[in-house]
Amino acid sequence: MKIVLLHNHYQQAGGEDNVFSTEATLLEAHGHEVRRHSVHNDAIDDMRRLAVARATLWNRDSYARLRALFREESPEIAHFHNTFPLISPAAYYAARAEGVPVVQTLHNYRLMCPNALLYRDGHVCHDCVGRRVAWPAVVHACYRASRPATAVTTAMLALHRMLGTWREAVTTYIALTEFAKQQFVAGGLPTDRIVVKPNAVSEDPLPGDHAGEFALFIGRLSTEKGLDVLLSAWRQLRSSLKLVIVGSGPLDALAQGSPANVEWLGHVPRARVLELMRQATFLVFPSTVYEGFPMTLLEALATGLPVIVSGHGSLAEIVPDGVAGLHVRPGDAFGLAATIRWALAHRLELARMGSRGRALFLSKYTAEQNYAMLAATYQATRDRFIASAAQRTSAGRANPSALPRTMA
Repeated sequence: MKIVLLHNHYQQAGGEDNVFSTEATLLEAHGHEVRRHSVHNDAIDDMRRLAVARATLWNRDSYARLRALFREESPEIAHFHNTFPLISPAAYYAARAEGVPVVQTLHNYRLMCPNALLYRDGHVCHDCVGRRVAWPAVVHACYRASRPATAVTTAMLALHRMLGTWREAVTTYIALTEFAKQQFVAGGLPTDRIVVKPNAVSEDPLPGDHAGEFALFIGRLSTEKGLDVLLSAWRQLRSSLKLVIVGSGPLDALAQGSPANVEWLGHVPRARVLELMRQATFLVFPSTVYEGFPMTLLEALATGLPVIVSGHGSLAEIVPDGVAGLHVRPGDAFGLAATIRWALAHRLELARMGSRGRALFLSKYTAEQNYAMLAATYQATRDRFIASAAQRTSAGRANPSALPRTMA
């Protein structure tokens, strides 16, 4: 099968970029012909604000460029990972105009939440879910703490809801968890168009002995990741166990004045991260946002590393409580400290959780299982697309136009 994979890279690299690369490699390893198309948000630095706003709503250059690409390559699937903001939803119409079925992976909650997190002021937020216009986000300046930037994103969502883009121009959506699927259904996406397929690692990192006698945090150093909650809990512990923090971000300054038994490594290569995971006693993932499908959790399961995780959203689904780890209430430093104390006092049960996490990885999340799910999704997408075209033909209706009338 010939597939075009498309992705708009963020200025700060993250999990979506890794999944884009991993799935391309996985498809090629199974004999598929893959064409990658990507743009990078660094280009925004050389654009005027009005140009960025126009591109976010409908990027005419992207439409023309991608329509030519689809015409030249004649792929059987166009699989999008991120279109925001420079590829833009115009790309879906470019694919449709050339008769190419569209798959969109829902890595975050952007289609119903301008900041993509379902999160505001330190807690989860559903104020915009299901609204035709996500005006509460503009009031609270949810995207980049900027009302103008939020207004542009909100306008994009409202425009394409009005045009029917989300319901008509995408053949299949991939949600990463059942929890995420339900959020998107509540936000208005058709349930029969959403399949659930988790992320995957390209290679099994293999389990470790976890004899390093330290706890581990891996992630962006930002408020929504719960780092301040973790440091507060660590101060309460008064334990000699070392906490190793991997990552960088806006809260880098917290390294100053942190407890003596906290080690800050900053950004380290992935191979070193996996080595730390194989050595650590447990991972702490105290995120106060729902998250999508963090690769860190997948790698923790694969390495047999038990996880103490916020028990909400997709996180609770990925790490079953008492099976592969322990749940804590998001934002609760006292509860987190109590759970860590319990874990340190029950090392045997903690090790069993790590083993069960490894078994969970082998049963659900290997690269081969993920490929099988992806291939089945592509085939079902093509079948649905062909059937829909046949129904239009038998009903005497023309194929959908390349452009909505308002954008022509």
